[in-house]
Amino acid sequence: MEDSSKNPWLAEDAIRGLYRKFLVLAGLLALAFIKPLVDLASFALKHDLHSHTILIPFISGYLVYIQWHKVPREGSDSRLGAVVAGLLGLAALGLWGILRAGGGLSQNDYLSLTLFALVCFVNAAAWGVFGAGRVKPLAFGMAFLIFMVPMPGSLTKGLEIASQYASAEAANLFFLLSQTTLYREGVNFVLPGITIQVAEECSGIRSSYVLFITSLVAGQLFLRSAGSRAALALVILPLGVLRNGFRVWVISMLCVHISPEMIHSVIHKRGGPFFFALSLIPLFLFMIWLRRREQKRLAKTS
Repeated sequence: MEDSSKNPWLAEDAIRGLYRKFLVLAGLLALAFIKPLVDLASFALKHDLHSHTILIPFISGYLVYIQWHKVPREGSDSRLGAVVAGLLGLAALGLWGILRAGGGLSQNDYLSLTLFALVCFVNAAAWGVFGAGRVKPLAFGMAFLIFMVPMPGSLTKGLEIASQYASAEAANLFFLLSQTTLYREGVNFVLPGITIQVAEECSGIRSSYVLFITSLVAGQLFLRSAGSRAALALVILPLGVLRNGFRVWVISMLCVHISPEMIHSVIHKRGGPFFFALSLIPLFLFMIWLRRREQKRLAKTS
């Protein structure tokens, strides 16, 4: 038998063989879960919060593809990760079966459980095929698949309420800074000529969620250290709250100084993408600062 360590082409062929094996297993899993996948596509088109889920497998595939050359030719063959991921997937399917039998399962939660199981099984396949020593460079791309799983209804509700009240606090800060005359009762702001309520549907959770996903991808592509990547992801929480508070303040000021009818304007009804784009500016400026800091540290150590 020829020594693969002395024949890089043989080693390359071996890695390609592992990829082909994984892709076959992933394809078989996709066929086994074809109904939840089709249901997800229909669900995503009807619910803005989950509209991004259709794109996640393609982004995940790209993140895996750009790292494939980093897979080591040798490494630990431990399959413990595959066992853990597989058991999590089976537990999710078991819970889905129990809740389905009880008749108390919503479409959202059905998709959450079944697609979580699929993501677990795909990751189990990756760990099983490549082994613990080789899967590390692919780990982020594989774990990224979790974002194709719709958030459970109870989690969504809790985040919406938390974001609603946090956004009201941020809006109140902008009102104070602009010295706006108002009377506040919880999430209601009584302004000259109009009363503004920060409703749950105005919580901005979708924009913040997409911004968080964007920060993870940007950190993986442009930053090196785990600390910098974590900092970029964590800044999303205050950034999302401030963005939504700023949006409430802008709409309120338009209603006060132009016309109360501005509450029905395009900037209120369809202004989300504009304010989302604005929030990308400080996000990427912060990322550039983190990247330059990393480069300075690297220059000092070299």
